[in-house]
Amino acid sequence: MDFSLKHLAATTLMLASLSSFTTAAHANITPQQSAIILKTFSDASVKDFRQFLASLANSDIARTDDLGPAIRAFLDNKTLSAEQQNEIHRLLGLYARVKYGSAATETLKELVAIPTVRVEGVDQHDNPEFIKIAEKIKGLAQAFNLNFRNIDNRVYEISLEGSGDEVVGIHAHADVVPVTPENWVLQDGTRLDPFKVTLIGDRMYGRGTEDDKNGIVVALYAMKIIKEEKLPLARNFKLLVDTTEETTGDAIPYYFERNPTPNYNLALDGGYPVVIAEKGYGTVMASFAKRTAQGKGAEITSMTGGMATNQIPSTSVATLVTDKPAELAASLQKAGTEYAKRNGGNFEVAAKVDGKDVKLTVTGVSAHSSEPESGVNPVARMLDFINGLDGKVALKHNQITDAARYAADNWGLDYLGGKLGVGFADEFMGPLTTSLTYVGMDDKAFKLAVNLRVPKGKSPDVLKSEIAAKLDAWSKKTSIAPAFDLSIAEPMYRNPEGEWVKALLAVASENLGMEHKFGTSAGATSVHELPNGVQFGLAMPDVKYTGHNDNEFKTTEQFLLDLQIVTEMMGRIGQLPKL
Repeated sequence: MDFSLKHLAATTLMLASLSSFTTAAHANITPQQSAIILKTFSDASVKDFRQFLASLANSDIARTDDLGPAIRAFLDNKTLSAEQQNEIHRLLGLYARVKYGSAATETLKELVAIPTVRVEGVDQHDNPEFIKIAEKIKGLAQAFNLNFRNIDNRVYEISLEGSGDEVVGIHAHADVVPVTPENWVLQDGTRLDPFKVTLIGDRMYGRGTEDDKNGIVVALYAMKIIKEEKLPLARNFKLLVDTTEETTGDAIPYYFERNPTPNYNLALDGGYPVVIAEKGYGTVMASFAKRTAQGKGAEITSMTGGMATNQIPSTSVATLVTDKPAELAASLQKAGTEYAKRNGGNFEVAAKVDGKDVKLTVTGVSAHSSEPESGVNPVARMLDFINGLDGKVALKHNQITDAARYAADNWGLDYLGGKLGVGFADEFMGPLTTSLTYVGMDDKAFKLAVNLRVPKGKSPDVLKSEIAAKLDAWSKKTSIAPAFDLSIAEPMYRNPEGEWVKALLAVASENLGMEHKFGTSAGATSVHELPNGVQFGLAMPDVKYTGHNDNEFKTTEQFLLDLQIVTEMMGRIGQLPKL
């Protein structure tokens, strides 16, 4: 279909040069050719996209690789073949990286420096740090000649207008999960500031570099490039920056109660190439009422764990009060060493005298709770270890030992629901996962969360009933009666139809050298309940995700590649005659 002939009178000549499209066409530029282009050009050597293309056309690269005809046709405002059109969009992505890679990196540093973490007792929209990042993003949008709206400090909307009525929503989020600063230490002893980007080798360390301030930055710069190059669009783009993605999740619903829902939605907050299914997010929160300690021995007075339900920390620390700290520390150390050896040896248990107290620390490997297999959960191991101390180390019984027995009996070290007998799996989406994560305590109770990631195959109501019945039976058997709060959301599954998802898959898989097939994710994003919603990056599958971990990082190479891919994607999706 020659889209250009229908719309030539209504748009610019440049639209004619970018309009012809068939999904079978590829951008015939190899990764090796892309690497030569990136090595040949720099931000100082290019003024704008057309000058970049003109320079490329006169180089050996274009002549050797037969890019010359596509470039000359574009510069002469002629109609391109489908393959030539895709080659121009591939070159647009490479141009973005050459021209704005350094500037985008600096912008990422500026956003990471704003600690957009939830503050207890303060609504997110009233948090001064979110007001600060809103002003920063507004300044960037206005400098890029993009439209900016702040919807009551819940969602920041940046618009790039096209000629049609359709809207493509690009989703990212400004909030980040909490940090435990003392855990941000590399193996060589280097201490990191979570809210300052520290470049070591190719890694940019900092909270939000992976999840998800990088998504905000690459989308903004892609929009800037398309705007300043006056590339015509057949539809509109809206970048929607969420402020509560990691916490209450109420900002996006608030926005859509007051604004139209985009026809198509992409979350830059998941995995490549294109993720069409997300597990349902669930929580089993158990609250153990504070009670007077009973029995003889040491008393556990506090314990730490994840600071959010979706965060598996690297350490869990328990404080024990005793009148014989040296003796207790020695006993715990002996028991802990044996416990670690017995259970895989891939974590450490250490007990040290701390004044009149003893600090018991279990050190594992932090992970996003959607990927428990990529970490070693210290919360589960701390609770299981404490529960197994009877007969080895004398402990008084209180709400924390109650929680330890609950955790050990029902969840254990297994993260597939096997201990409780509720495990199941979907062939495409994978298994149910159950991770002990959040630990919280106050004067009234000790709280312990299990984070669930639920595939299709069993309804949330059925799973909730199964879990509730089993936990109720356990409570009756043990006479330990915590208050339970269960919530489980439906999983998402999209039928991958339409030219837009085919184009998305082509852009990502070709640039990344990935298999040309759709993916699934254990992480839930803001497109979970939106029409035509998919994940489009920005994490690589089969590479450990660091987004909720201590020492979170994004490699410079991957960040620049994200900028390249998102720019190409936006240009290509914006030009499709039909999505």
